[in-house]
Amino acid sequence: MKDVWDGLADPTRREILDLLKGRPYTAGEIADQFELSAATVSHHLSVLRESGLVLVRRRKQTIIYSLNTEIFRKLLLGISEFANG
Repeated sequence: MKDVWDGLADPTRREILDLLKGRPYTAGEIADQFELSAATVSHHLSVLRESGLVLVRRRKQTIIYSLNTEIFRKLLLGISEFANG
């Protein structure tokens, strides 16, 4: 669960997740939405991928990122169970 919190901790990563709520994006499309270097965006995507918050699939040379809704479901379930004791 720590990795999930690491993924959510950064405002830029939260913006990327918000973007992915609408549809899957390529890495380039995501980078185009931010005034950051490609290396910085790549780092954020790597953290999101390692945390399990995003899913990655390859289409030839293109990497496509999408939101991993299952991990959010598990996160909310865990929070609910914690809150209800």
